[in-house]
Amino acid sequence: MHIHILGICGTFMGGIAAIAREAGHKVSGCDEGVYPPMSTQLESQGIALIEGFSPEQTRLNPDLFVIGNVVARGNPLIEEILNRSLPYISGPQWLSENILRDKWVLAVAGTHGKTTTSSMLAWILEYAGMEPGFLIGGIPRNFGLSARLGGSPFFVIEADEYDTAFFDKRSKFVHFRPRTAILNNLEFDHADIFADLAAIEQQFHHFVRVIPGNGLIVSNGKENSLERVLTKGCWTPVERLGVADGWQAGMLVDGGVAIHFMGEAQGTLYWELLGEHNRMNALAALAAARHAGVPVNMAIAALTQFKNVKRRMEVRGEINGITVYDDFAHHPTAIRTTLEGLRDTVRGTRIIAVLEPRSNTMKMGIWKDSLADSLAVADLVFCYTANLGWNAQAALSGMGNRAVSHDNLERLIAAVAGAVHSGDHVLIMSNGGFGGIHEKLLKAIGETIKNQQR
Repeated sequence: MHIHILGICGTFMGGIAAIAREAGHKVSGCDEGVYPPMSTQLESQGIALIEGFSPEQTRLNPDLFVIGNVVARGNPLIEEILNRSLPYISGPQWLSENILRDKWVLAVAGTHGKTTTSSMLAWILEYAGMEPGFLIGGIPRNFGLSARLGGSPFFVIEADEYDTAFFDKRSKFVHFRPRTAILNNLEFDHADIFADLAAIEQQFHHFVRVIPGNGLIVSNGKENSLERVLTKGCWTPVERLGVADGWQAGMLVDGGVAIHFMGEAQGTLYWELLGEHNRMNALAALAAARHAGVPVNMAIAALTQFKNVKRRMEVRGEINGITVYDDFAHHPTAIRTTLEGLRDTVRGTRIIAVLEPRSNTMKMGIWKDSLADSLAVADLVFCYTANLGWNAQAALSGMGNRAVSHDNLERLIAAVAGAVHSGDHVLIMSNGGFGGIHEKLLKAIGETIKNQQR
């Protein structure tokens, strides 16, 4: 079958493309404004990419058009497909009907930590020799790719609550029908499609309703929002994270993480990941893997060899003792926990935060009053404000001269390069490409150092 994917460079749709090709289908696709790592991953797999959504693409005569949720009515290719009554389907539905139907699906849902936790879980199953398939919204460095079909019934998927397609406004995750489900956390986000937190909780309950009685729900016991979801009705056993009668992770003086379940010691994890949020992610992965048959001691051993996902505290370069990191954080909670994790490691060394408020919710200004608090751990903050519909400098005014805003990327880069000095840690946060800032900043820092040495 030839499938043509609209919105192919999104992490989810790009993963579908890779899996479909591995399953023997002919795959092509289109998108616009593409950027690595997904664009380079697709090219390396020999999947043809077309820039834009021209209606002439119908001349490819695919058997089926697979539609990503980035594509809306008014899109010229969509209008041509509809006018000609050509066959189409959403990405989640195609995946459910063609790949997941006969799988033991392990789905990871939550506002934060989905990509990291999915990557941990897939790696644990791989370490245990279970050859899982997976579709993850990033590129786990243990695997080097975001999706694969796998060689067993086990399939790990990042279960997103965002809507499915322009013609299906249910959350994507209701299509996945997992046997093992992780509910990492639940906060308000995606203000472009959800009116309030209660609306998202309702979608999470729709998800809970399709989990079988012989399955398992692994839920963050510290989250009142998730408890409200489960109180609406739950027909599946639940193991909770972060509570005395569930899974717990405690820091030891030697840097290890002591793992307990139901008050009984399970082992000690030694690894390089930072922060309480990653310890909770690890607990979720350990619990889900245990349900799939992996002994906890083996799962802990696997995590000692876990390499974090690209764009999750990924070191992009170091120059003159200045370390530049890339991170996907774009929600105030993720921004705060990422900075706190870095602070726990670098202690009194300066942290320079460089933020692009790029998500739809951020652009709408929903989180502007929380922004300064989320960045409080940083010593200096640089905020990129191009195409932002609210005054970021005013939102950050409580930080005084620690916070600077720029609507021009080149001026922003120059300002950061001029402010850093040896020993600093520069944390760049965005859920997009950020104009290739990472390499540009490293180059600018290098040039600034050369000029200072003349």
